[in-house]
Amino acid sequence: MDKATHTMIENLHKNTGKTLEQWIDIVKQQNFSKHGAIIQFLKEQYQFTHGFANLVAHKAKGTDAGSADNLDDLITKQYQGKEHFKVLYDKLISEIQTFGNDIEIAPKKAYVSLRRKKQFAMLNPATKTRFEIGIHLKGIDPIGKLEPEKPNAMCSHKINLSDIKDIDKEVINWLKTAYDNAG
Repeated sequence: MDKATHTMIENLHKNTGKTLEQWIDIVKQQNFSKHGAIIQFLKEQYQFTHGFANLVAHKAKGTDAGSADNLDDLITKQYQGKEHFKVLYDKLISEIQTFGNDIEIAPKKAYVSLRRKKQFAMLNPATKTRFEIGIHLKGIDPIGKLEPEKPNAMCSHKINLSDIKDIDKEVINWLKTAYDNAG
């Protein structure tokens, strides 16, 4: 388990008085089929932040990187039917890794989280026609390719791509800014 997840699990217990396992039991008693329903339940019924609700939802459904047998399998599954976007992912990872040697690449079931001291971006083959970069840039107005994300999302902004040529200096600069802010 990565350090950030371990810290979140410790803080979950400190903040709520219940362990992760107790929260997983509470969620499983509700028989939710959707990740989003778990998040909504925890936010509405227990005033969870999105981050803690997402952690519990992933752990309850076994869809986090820590629950996977093979992290490469998570990435492979993300691109099934969207294989044309794998080259975008590879190019972005290659560029992002030049920012520093303190980047944690954490695949999830549907996306890849990029962390430093905290998450700064997410790479997601969202649909067959749209690759989405979720990005943490709170307090920055959306301009250029940078779009606002919906309220209460895990990221403050997003950048939509459809082709490898969409990965330009602007995209890399936004990612670098998010990386710098996460340090």
